[in-house]
Amino acid sequence: MPPQRATLLQVAQRAGVSRSTASFVLAGRHVDMRISEDARQRVLRAAQELDYRPNLMARSLRTKVTKTIALVSDTLASDPYAGRAIHGALAAAVAHGHLLFIGETEGESMIEEKLISDFLDRQVDAFVYASMFTRYVRVPKLLKGRPVVLLNCLTRAAKPAHHSIIPDEVGAGWSAAKVVIEAGHREGIHLVGNLAHHVFAARERLAGIREGFGAAGIKLAGNIDCEWWPDSAYEAVSAALAQGPRPKVLICLNDRVALGAYQALREAGLSIPGDVSVLSFDDSDLAAWLRPQLTSISLPHYQLGWQAVETLLDAAGRDEPEVRRVPMPVRFRASMGQP
Repeated sequence: MPPQRATLLQVAQRAGVSRSTASFVLAGRHVDMRISEDARQRVLRAAQELDYRPNLMARSLRTKVTKTIALVSDTLASDPYAGRAIHGALAAAVAHGHLLFIGETEGESMIEEKLISDFLDRQVDAFVYASMFTRYVRVPKLLKGRPVVLLNCLTRAAKPAHHSIIPDEVGAGWSAAKVVIEAGHREGIHLVGNLAHHVFAARERLAGIREGFGAAGIKLAGNIDCEWWPDSAYEAVSAALAQGPRPKVLICLNDRVALGAYQALREAGLSIPGDVSVLSFDDSDLAAWLRPQLTSISLPHYQLGWQAVETLLDAAGRDEPEVRRVPMPVRFRASMGQP
């Protein structure tokens, strides 16, 4: 049998104070209840000696506050890279004295409904509703009227009901253009990847890239269309190199595309960055594994998770709901060179 927990009454008896005095001290209300410093110290010492821990279940029934948050995602938690958002959310929850429950739906509406219902049955205080990829979502009806922050997703509502925390993909596109321009390139700049309008990241990154180059009077030389995977990128870049003219810069829409581009360039006998410079997005582990190491614009997963919980729990969470964009820093490595 587990050892019996010390009670508040036992703490009060050892400290030589009333039960209510011990309760006020342990709740941090010794100042407004005018409890002497001597009595406070005796209570704290008694609690430590008895290894007293408050009954959180009883407290939650009394206060209707459980200090718990539920993070509900599609596949975010099971992805080793995007899972950094979970780490950020956990760290922020701990910093605020909260527990974070994590549930994954795999995109199934029935699982999602059951999961949220279970969390509500456990009196979870607030929710982070998260997505693996930045996209538009419909917030589940079960969450209506609840404290909710959207992580890596947003709604199409003209006046949003919840804060949305997303990466600043447009700013990332601007950063990509700036890196290329500051390296001295003004021509032969190609995008690599499918620019499907329905993909949020593709649309926003392209908008930022075009705005950045447009401000400098530079035009993209073209787009090498491929899926966002290495094999498709390898085939597309190989075909583009065979047709000519040779590009001078490849801006890949993610690191997997960059891997395929690296393979095609090497097979064509071209060096990186001596013959062709390569820049990418996401800054996954792959970027540091490639040789030469890949300059990539980082998806700030940890910061996204942290800010989602901070927004949910801080006074800022009571501001008018808005879309908040988290900056995407450039990770400079060896794949960018001068013309």
